[in-house]
Amino acid sequence: MSILTQTNLVPLISLLPPDRLFWSEDERANFTGDKWARGPLPDVVARPHTTEEVAIIAHFCFQQNIPLTTRGAGWGYVGGAIASQGGVLLSLDAMNRILDISRTDFVAHVEAGALTGDIARAVREVGLFYPPDPASLDHCTIGGNIATNAGGPHCLKYGVTRSYVLGLEVVLMDGTVLRLGGDTHKNKTGFDLLGLFVGSEGMLGIVTQATLRLLPHPRARRALAAHFANIEVAAKAIGAILESGVLPCALEVADAATLRHFRAAQGQIPRVEGSHLLVEVDGLEESVSAEAQLLSQILRSSGALGCRVATTEAQVEELWQMRRSFSASLSATGGAKLNEDIVVPRGKLVELVAFAEQLGRKHSLEVACFGHAGDGNIHVNLLLDTPLSPQEAGQRAQPALDELFAQILSWGGAITGEHGIGLAKARWWPGAVSPEVRHAHAAIKTALDPKALLNPGKWLE
Repeated sequence: MSILTQTNLVPLISLLPPDRLFWSEDERANFTGDKWARGPLPDVVARPHTTEEVAIIAHFCFQQNIPLTTRGAGWGYVGGAIASQGGVLLSLDAMNRILDISRTDFVAHVEAGALTGDIARAVREVGLFYPPDPASLDHCTIGGNIATNAGGPHCLKYGVTRSYVLGLEVVLMDGTVLRLGGDTHKNKTGFDLLGLFVGSEGMLGIVTQATLRLLPHPRARRALAAHFANIEVAAKAIGAILESGVLPCALEVADAATLRHFRAAQGQIPRVEGSHLLVEVDGLEESVSAEAQLLSQILRSSGALGCRVATTEAQVEELWQMRRSFSASLSATGGAKLNEDIVVPRGKLVELVAFAEQLGRKHSLEVACFGHAGDGNIHVNLLLDTPLSPQEAGQRAQPALDELFAQILSWGGAITGEHGIGLAKARWWPGAVSPEVRHAHAAIKTALDPKALLNPGKWLE
C-alpha cells in the first residue's frame, strides 16, 4: 500500500471538519507508541469528535483498504495501540466527555476518551461508585479499559471492567454503528455481543461511547498492612482470610525483592527478608469495623510480625501509597523493568515466587513479584541491569519469558490478566489457547472485519 498523503485522502478531508486530520511529523510522533514501545509513524492521525465522524473515517478506510488503528491515552503495556502497519491512527482523546450520571438508574454515559479517574471522581460526587481501579486510572481512558477488560486491586470483591459495562456504541470497520445494551441492569436479548467487544483489544470494532453500571458508594473502609517473615507465612494468612467468610475488596501481596527495592527507594536500610500484605474492607461502618477487627486477629494469629490498622480515610490512603509505590521503586533501579501481569490459581502463590527466584538466578536477573493475591493476578517484574526500552528488554529476556509463561500455563494460569496481548505477548498466544479457540477467534475477526484492517499486525495474525 502506498503512503497516504493529503492528495489521496482528499475525499475523506472533504467529509470532516478541517481540524480533524494531522499530517506533520511532530504531530504524528505524539501518537506513535504506548508504555511498551514506540512504533512506526502512522501516515495520518485522525482525532474525531463524534461517533458519526468515526464512522466516516472507518467507512473510508474500509473502502480504500487502509489500515486503521484506534488509540486512547497510549497508556497500555503491550503495544496494542501502535499503528504497526501505518495507515490511519484514530485517536479518541478528543471524545472525552462524561455525558451524564443517573442517580435513579445507577448508570453513567461516557465517551470512550474519558479518563477512568475522572469518571470515578464524578460519580463519587453524587454518592455513587465505579469500582474498577487500574493503577493508571488517572491516565488511562475508559475506552482503553474496555478494550483490555482492565482490572485493579478492588476487582477481588467487585469484578473487572466487564462487570460494569451495560451498553456500548461501537463502530465497525465498514462504518456500521452498533448500539448494544442500554440503561437496564439485565438484558438477555440475543447473543452477548456487548461482552464480545469488552477485551477485544480494538480488533473487532471501535468503542465510542459506554453506559457504565454504578453502585452505591461504600460508607466506610478500613485497611490493614501486615509484615511476615516470608511469602510462605503470608500465603497461609491469605488462605485464612479467604476461608474466614470475609470478602475483602482488596488483598495485595509483595515479596521480599519488592520490599527491598521499596525500602531502598525510600532511603531506608534494605532488608532481604519478609513479605507484605495489604487488606482492605468496605461497606457499612458497623460491619467494616467488625471485619477489620477479625482480620487483625487472623493476621496476627497467622504469624504477622507487625500489623497496622488504618481507620481514617487519610490513614487508608497512606497504606495504599506504599502499594502504589512498588512499581516506581522497581523502576528506580536504573535498569529496564518488564512487568508481566500473569495469573495463577490462588494456591500457586508460593510456588510462583519460588519459581521466579530460580528463574532470576538461572538468567542472571532479578525478579520481583507483587500484586493481587486475592485473585491470583501477580505482577512478575523482570529487572535487567541495563537501561533499555520495554521492547528491547523483552527481546533480551525472551528465554526467561519463554520459561515463565510455559510454567504459568502448565499450572492452568494465564499469560495476561489485565494488560492484554497486543504485540508484546503475541509470541505466546499460540501456546496460551487451543487451536480450536484460535480458530474461533479468527472466525469472529473475519465476520466483523473481513479485510483485517482494524488494528492489524497484532497477536491474532
